Amino acid sequence: MRALVIGGGIAGSATAIALHRAGIEATIYERHAHTADDVGLFLTFAGNGMDALRVLGANEAVEKAAFETPRMEMRSGTGRVLGQMSHGSVDAVSRTIRRSDMYQALRDEVLARGISIEYGKRLETITDDTAYFADGTHATGDLVVGCDGLHSPTRTIIDPDAPKPRYTPVLNTGGYATGVDTGAEPGTFTMVFGKRAFFGYVPAPNGEVWWFANPPYPTPPTASELAEINQGDAWRRRLLDLFRDDDSPATALIESSTNPMTGWATYDLPVVPNWYRGRVVLAGDAAHATSPSSGQGASMAIEDGVVLAKCLRDLPIERALETYTSIRRPRVEKVVAAGARTSNLKAAGPVGRVIRDAMMPLFLKLASRSMNNDWMYRYHVDWDEPVILEK
Repeated sequence: MRALVIGGGIAGSATAIALHRAGIEATIYERHAHTADDVGLFLTFAGNGMDALRVLGANEAVEKAAFETPRMEMRSGTGRVLGQMSHGSVDAVSRTIRRSDMYQALRDEVLARGISIEYGKRLETITDDTAYFADGTHATGDLVVGCDGLHSPTRTIIDPDAPKPRYTPVLNTGGYATGVDTGAEPGTFTMVFGKRAFFGYVPAPNGEVWWFANPPYPTPPTASELAEINQGDAWRRRLLDLFRDDDSPATALIESSTNPMTGWATYDLPVVPNWYRGRVVLAGDAAHATSPSSGQGASMAIEDGVVLAKCLRDLPIERALETYTSIRRPRVEKVVAAGARTSNLKAAGPVGRVIRDAMMPLFLKLASRSMNNDWMYRYHVDWDEPVILEK
């Protein structure tokens, strides 16, 4: 069997590795003309995602590049500690890693296994078993896997009426600061529900403080609006104004960051009715994008690749895609919903902020006693267990 994997990011790389382990030849087709070694900031990588990489034997480089962040502390803009909660589970600890480091680790694993990557291959359409690219070339395989992200062309090819990504009413930006002592405990991500915007930061082992901010933005920004926000030093000035009245190290961290600051919109994708058609199937953000608040985007994508490969290993293609969808859909939709609830807390209005800050200590205390997140963080795919075709 030969698979065409559309997209060379985290989802595409992990899926190609999983397919290779299942004995399926895979080639990755990436629309950009170059690698993404210097793209993006950092991400939270949950323990269940690392477990999925271990299943593939592709975990070592990611583990070396990441550092553990097993705890979160919630604070209000006044500096009040609202509560603490675990960031994962005891045996499924979350980690934080530069996005480019994770991408490079997976790409190196892809190449080490002899999997080909072709760059500059922007998908135009798919007909039966053939993918056609904008440069005039095409490729034929037994299966096409769309790992082409939030704005997936493959999703639209499968279903022209597929839903569009749903805007979450915050923007995203971040950076790396040096020379600022936040007093934060190593391994603890501090989340600040500021008076005007949400801010998070964590000390890294190299002495830097990695931070992000989510300024509220009620409607999806146009390309021209984002260009204006990102022009020159506009983002830095905007952020300093947003956090000027908060009792937090936000302004010190922003001022001490030397990286270029750009902002982008955030979206999720709650329900995609059709994950496959014929021998074309979706994985990762193309099928179910979570908001960044969930900390599960990369993990869900890697789990997809492992489950899809198992199904293709054990079942005829058509039944494999049906089974893969039935296994993955309930889980990912539940994760997307959890992330959306957290995003809504970030964008609360003046009255909502008062209610949120008053109720959160009680909520966190009850949650630490009764809420069981093992379903999210301790999920495991048993590679050796065969996938049985249900009657």
